Amino acid sequence: MTEEPIVAARDLAKVYALPGGGRMLRAVDGVSFSIAPGETLGLVGESGSGKSTTGRMLVGLIRPSAGQIRLFGQEIVGPEGQRALRRIRRRLQFVFQDPFASLDPRMRVADIVAEPIDIAGGSQRRERAERVAELLGTVGLPRSAAERYPHEFSGGQRQRIGIARALALRPEFVVCDEPVSALDVSMQAQIVNLLLDLQERFGLSYLFIAHDLAVVCTIASRVAVMHAGRIVELAPKRALFGAPAHPYTRMLIAAVPQPDPERRPLVMASAAASDFASDGGGCAFRARCPHATDRCAERRPPLLEIAAGHSVACHFAGTLPF
Repeated sequence: MTEEPIVAARDLAKVYALPGGGRMLRAVDGVSFSIAPGETLGLVGESGSGKSTTGRMLVGLIRPSAGQIRLFGQEIVGPEGQRALRRIRRRLQFVFQDPFASLDPRMRVADIVAEPIDIAGGSQRRERAERVAELLGTVGLPRSAAERYPHEFSGGQRQRIGIARALALRPEFVVCDEPVSALDVSMQAQIVNLLLDLQERFGLSYLFIAHDLAVVCTIASRVAVMHAGRIVELAPKRALFGAPAHPYTRMLIAAVPQPDPERRPLVMASAAASDFASDGGGCAFRARCPHATDRCAERRPPLLEIAAGHSVACHFAGTLPF
């Protein structure tokens, strides 16, 4: 019997009205995926592709315009959605991109880390202090850090504080919204290794949002590639990096720095405004795609499975040359 996914999103959409009236931006447009217990799904794409909006909708920070979200078997969209979300709120957490902006500079670390505990009902003063010390130790910070303020720490240490806060209520599912993009390379590796260690220790499931495919390759078991509000490729990590089927995925992989640049030709094109136009017809990537034909302008390609667990939204998936 297949275990029920912790997260199941179906036809998820978020539409914003643009200034001037009459024009709409489909920031997320018909996104569907699931996350199994203990799994990490990587969500990648350029800035503005809808990754963060998707992650925030999953934990109730943004209300979707349409679609369904099931968390731990409960539907959180619709008339009873907010009530269901309150019941499972402790089981969800969010790690933000910028650790300095997401930590209150006027609060001591002890109060920042314990804030979810206080909101959820609090605890005795001694128990609270011990829990804070335990959480700081879990993320590799000394007990003495509890009495200091965010500005006294490095970027990597601040992100560890944010992770400690996210762990305070012992969640099962965590959305990590580009948690290492503001850090240098050495700090990125440390935080990714910490997240992997926490996943193993506590059985966490992650949605790991990033634009850096090298980082996603390290932490994710499956990867969803998002472009202009839609998922254009979804596959196990080995399949996606070994045989990418969508031209946009290939472009992203080609942008990853290589020790030997002669091994793979770097084919890049500048972002086009039409990528993000919400005309509802055709492939949004066609302006940058070297394989585009008239068919791409006439009909939006559906996301179809081309191999076990490997889905692609391209009219020519499986036929394009490498």
